[in-house]
Amino acid sequence: MLPHVLLCLIAPLLVLAGDDGGITGATSSAEAAGYSCDASKCKLPNCACASTSPPGGLSPSDVPMFVVFTADDAVQSYTLDSVNQFLAHRQNPNGCAPKMTYFTSLNFTNYTLVTDWYVAGNEIADHTMTHVGDPPKDEINGNLIALNALAGIPLTSIAGFRAPFLNYSVNTLKLLAAAGFTYDSSAAASIPVTDPGTDAFWPYTLDNGMANDCLEVEGSCKGQPVLPGFWEIPMYAFFDSAGAAGPHLMDPWLDIPSGSTKVNDTATLEYMKNTFTAHYTGNRQPIGLYTHPIHLSTTYPGVNPSNSTINMINEFLDWAQQQQNVWIVSNEQLLAWVRNPVPLSQLNDFAPLKCSTPQVDASQKICNGIPGNEDGLLSHCAFSDFPFYTCYGCPETEPTVNNPNPPQQIPDGQQARIRLPANCSTPFWDPIGGKCLCTSSQCAFNDVSRPIGPNGANLTGGGTGGAAGASASPTGQYIPFNGELFTVPPSVWAATVVGLVGAVVGAMTVV
Repeated sequence: MLPHVLLCLIAPLLVLAGDDGGITGATSSAEAAGYSCDASKCKLPNCACASTSPPGGLSPSDVPMFVVFTADDAVQSYTLDSVNQFLAHRQNPNGCAPKMTYFTSLNFTNYTLVTDWYVAGNEIADHTMTHVGDPPKDEINGNLIALNALAGIPLTSIAGFRAPFLNYSVNTLKLLAAAGFTYDSSAAASIPVTDPGTDAFWPYTLDNGMANDCLEVEGSCKGQPVLPGFWEIPMYAFFDSAGAAGPHLMDPWLDIPSGSTKVNDTATLEYMKNTFTAHYTGNRQPIGLYTHPIHLSTTYPGVNPSNSTINMINEFLDWAQQQQNVWIVSNEQLLAWVRNPVPLSQLNDFAPLKCSTPQVDASQKICNGIPGNEDGLLSHCAFSDFPFYTCYGCPETEPTVNNPNPPQQIPDGQQARIRLPANCSTPFWDPIGGKCLCTSSQCAFNDVSRPIGPNGANLTGGGTGGAAGASASPTGQYIPFNGELFTVPPSVWAATVVGLVGAVVGAMTVV
């Protein structure tokens, strides 16, 4: 039996995840939406009408079928293990490993694993600092500041947001647009694509307001809110045998299908396949696996997921990938294609779907998000509530909403580590030496400044912590790398795990 203290720590996380993201019926209607958009004026790449038809005027037969994979909440070894049991062994049609989006909240997060996951090519997005619904500005912006300072994620790269509990308001959307986010992905597409009144729209901008969740979010829709160039990526529900009365959004495998009295993996697999097929044979709107990975972790104490459920999800993905032109992607990759929709014949040359590896010498000792390079260089921040590791120096106190970037704690005989600056990409930055390993045009990088500081002050990366940040503007084009998924040796995972009870598994030379 688990110690009582460990059970007390686990329980809140499971309750939060279990209540996070369910819907019971339609969250919108055509009448409630009151939506109109002039497609002759609203044009890609920075404006898109809410439409069930593929972007760019492409025929559905010439459009890839995207399966979006996302995860929410804390990043720990056991949550990444959970994701990897579904994705690590897969390839997309071009031979590249699938990427996914991790909506990260900071409570119980191990920052170095966020860095590793990002450098491996995945998208890191904002899920607030402490997992609160309808979040205030400081919850949203503080997460940006902490992820940049302690995980080394460029501000440019944190483009997306999902509200905890999918609880957002018009004010949330306005805060996101003001803070320089590219998109939100909190709204449900809650009506089947086979229904004439479906709300399963391709991603769209809010130049003409929202078209989803019009029955749920007060003051939304009928032309509001007007946020030019800000995108909504709907979350596409699965539907069981009850049709529109049987939607399943996040973690559908935890739901009881219509007609059943308990979780039924066979019935869940059937309705997931049926919903996918309706999308695939229709206008090919994306479908999504929106997960709380803790529920499916086989390495987290006290969580015992059903092998049948894990096998069912893999069976669904196996089956989906047997269909032609199916791609497992992140929200970032989906939106890149929507903004520049190319036909199937051109996908091999479409850069956001390609795989590439940051060219860092494997023998180089640098704390950069590549496990082989950073082994032995991580700082261990031994806070009692949630200890973590980071490449960028431990803060003197735990990050909080009121102080997301405390001054850096400098051990005796050492120098402060320099946080990621605005002109060097994460895998090439040496925070201990304070230098960028790459200066060629092949890895050119310029981060943005964002108005997320006190009183809307512009912040960029760099420094050693504690400062409000400097105002800066990019001096050239931002050229992101797209890292290939690294296979992390079990010994490295063990060395970087930080448990909720502060237990460190494995051995590591801690700096």
